[in-house]
Amino acid sequence: MSVVALTKDNFDAEVLKCDKPVLVDFWAAWCGPCQMLSPVVDKIADETTAIKVGKVNIDEQPELAQQFGVMSIPTLIVFRNGKLSKKSIGVISREEILNLI
Repeated sequence: MSVVALTKDNFDAEVLKCDKPVLVDFWAAWCGPCQMLSPVVDKIADETTAIKVGKVNIDEQPELAQQFGVMSIPTLIVFRNGKLSKKSIGVISREEILNLI
């Protein structure tokens, strides 16, 4: 499954109303650690259909970053049944990401 680009316009439909867990990557193009984490997140999205994976560019969607208290990036948030389930800040391993989910 491919990664969904999330915006304030599609966030409710793609994340909060999704019937499976959603992993959301809050990132920015200028963020080195984000660039390190991005291929790992992309690979997880390609490997499984059990979860949905989305990305929020905080420079383009500052409202979403503020809404979910994202103060540092990269931040990964897992949503289940429309609610924030788990949150991780900084670069983590593939195994740690899968444990979040």
